[in-house]
Amino acid sequence: MDSDNLCLAEKKLVFKPLTLNNIPLIKSYLQHHQYRTCDYTIGGLYMWADFFKYEYLIYNDTLFIKGASEIDPNVVSFSLPIGKLPLSEAFFMLQNYCGKHGISFVLSAVPEDAMTELTKKYALRSESLEDWSDYLYDIDKLATLPGNLYNKKRNHVNKFSKSYPDYVYERIDEENLSEVVEYFRSFCSHYHDLSNPIAENELRMTGFVLDNYETFGFIGAVLRIEGKIEAFTIGEIINDTLYVHIEKASRNFSGIYETINMRFAADMAATYSEIKFVNREEDVGDLGLRKAKLSYHPALILKKYNLYE
Repeated sequence: MDSDNLCLAEKKLVFKPLTLNNIPLIKSYLQHHQYRTCDYTIGGLYMWADFFKYEYLIYNDTLFIKGASEIDPNVVSFSLPIGKLPLSEAFFMLQNYCGKHGISFVLSAVPEDAMTELTKKYALRSESLEDWSDYLYDIDKLATLPGNLYNKKRNHVNKFSKSYPDYVYERIDEENLSEVVEYFRSFCSHYHDLSNPIAENELRMTGFVLDNYETFGFIGAVLRIEGKIEAFTIGEIINDTLYVHIEKASRNFSGIYETINMRFAADMAATYSEIKFVNREEDVGDLGLRKAKLSYHPALILKKYNLYE
């Protein structure tokens, strides 16, 4: 990039907050990424926008995201740019932006395959984000729980079905959305944890998603027991992957989590033939959550890295 074009580009590098009005525009770029990590989804951006201080800009038909590092919230970092601009030019622009603002050039949550290629091509040092790896599953296996590996999961589902034979699975729509909101408010009163800022952010942004459900364009489902909603889940489809952003259930019904997980996967697999994988996102270092995600035998664990000059 020559100096005149660089000066022009620098003038246009003004990052803006994510707003609901931006969703269609940003989603049009996210549909072209190839990584299957949740950082490149509407849910991954908007549900963490306040926590990681995400901002965006679009220049030369390329999406840039700026935020805070997962390792240190005081460190500014950037996602891999997505769009028509060659990475060499995009990096050059970001490096000059960093120099102008007196900050280091840091790329955050870079998928492993991209990290390998970039560290060979550029003078970049990598640091693993162990607690932020995504768990990727074969959707057919989550939908059917086949074979000996899933015996315990099937037993939980079967026990739930026998205990509550009249339970109902249904999609979230405009007719039951207000009930989902009411259930979630009750859920928060029982299960919130003020000592865990990540969990508190997730609960707060779940409420935000429900309040703007139609705007986000997500897809979700509920389980009813004796007519009352006792569990719900919400996901997002990009290309061949279903991203499960939210899953909440009353804990006094044994097998309810396994059941809504299986029923939602089966519903999505039957409705959208293009879906091959389910991304159930990170464990954020929670050992109980990590054990639960591993118990479903992921097809892949999508590792991520920060890259530094």
